[in-house]
Amino acid sequence: MSEVTLHSGLIYHEIDGTTLRADLHLPKTELPPPVVVYVHGGGFQFGARTDDAETRLSALAAHGVAVLSIDYRPAPVVRFPAPVEDVRQAVRWVRAHAADLDVDSRRVALWGASAGATLAALAALSPGEDAPVGAVVAWFGMADLAETASRSRLEARILPFDFEAAFLGDLGRAREASPLTWVNPAAPPFLIAHGDRDRVTPVNQSHALHDALVRAGAESTLLLLGGAGHEDRAFESPAHLALTAGWLSSTLGAR
Repeated sequence: MSEVTLHSGLIYHEIDGTTLRADLHLPKTELPPPVVVYVHGGGFQFGARTDDAETRLSALAAHGVAVLSIDYRPAPVVRFPAPVEDVRQAVRWVRAHAADLDVDSRRVALWGASAGATLAALAALSPGEDAPVGAVVAWFGMADLAETASRSRLEARILPFDFEAAFLGDLGRAREASPLTWVNPAAPPFLIAHGDRDRVTPVNQSHALHDALVRAGAESTLLLLGGAGHEDRAFESPAHLALTAGWLSSTLGAR
């Protein structure tokens, strides 16, 4: 395991009067390590780059993969696609400043949880200014917003979340804002993980994304965590973090 140093409050972008910051969890390695840009969850509206810093971000970085955890503009202050562009900007920034950050600019990945997984997948898949990544880790994210937004009245009372409306503004944009829409043969390798007891984001969302990637000829690995719910601590178990870091290191390749 590597010693991890935290560099906090790094400014990666300024836009429309908003300063976007990032925290770098940097492992001590002989050569500059690969880096994964982490996108936090919170229904597109809440959360911060500091969430789960010790139990998730530094814990993964200890396996030799640097983690750049970013803030992005929240909904409904901004709507789709602004948060996706923030994620892409973070990828551009880390590549441009890799030498100063002491990370490898050629080995950059994305990692997101919940809404962050949706944003990470969109940043990697949907059309936009070039910001390529070598791999994507998606934890319990939404792949088809048109489906998740289509709740019955009873479902809406039981699960009164309004993530999609806050993010989209106009639900007519749900297809455009769904990672499933943009799956293509050139997609980077995906590692998708979901709990089979998730009551917030149905596990079929990850199944659908995995199946679409495989059908398109892209590389995808799907992990189901038995008995795990949404944002379950099982995702931060030593075994699962080691597996995730190992997959990232292997997929991004040696320097």
